[in-house]
Amino acid sequence: MKAHFSPKGGCQDAILAELKAARREILVQAYSFTAEPLALAMVEAKKNGITVEIVLDKSNELERYSDLHILLEQGMDVLIDHDHAIAHNKIIIIDKTTLITGSFNFTNQAEHENAENLLIIKGHPELINWYRENFFKHREHAKPAQIKEGEMKDRRAQPAAHGHKAA
Repeated sequence: MKAHFSPKGGCQDAILAELKAARREILVQAYSFTAEPLALAMVEAKKNGITVEIVLDKSNELERYSDLHILLEQGMDVLIDHDHAIAHNKIIIIDKTTLITGSFNFTNQAEHENAENLLIIKGHPELINWYRENFFKHREHAKPAQIKEGEMKDRRAQPAAHGHKAA
């Protein structure tokens, strides 16, 4: 097990290292997704033949700073979980052997400004299997993502200095 803390505690770099080490499968459940380096690492993994499945909260279809558009433009199959008030998970499961979870949203703000925690857990197959089962349960009722440009909104004002892009 490894623990990381933000702001500026290496959470994003730790996730990137694990994504780059993936060989077969990456499963992602996320509430907010604005960290472009993570999005691009997932795109690269898919290009390298790794199965990448992503289930996001419905707010990503409306959020101006969401990287959903990057994922869709790069041919990623992204699903949206509309069945809950908030799909507030922050989980990545890699190769059935690595679980990444914690309060850390996959966002620039979580990396640079928020007080967050991130756990990377290996060597606990039963725990990881429970998380995989939960991922598939939510994937089952999720629907293909669509950017809803006409309804897009800023949930929080974020300066461009943090690498955010307007869609």
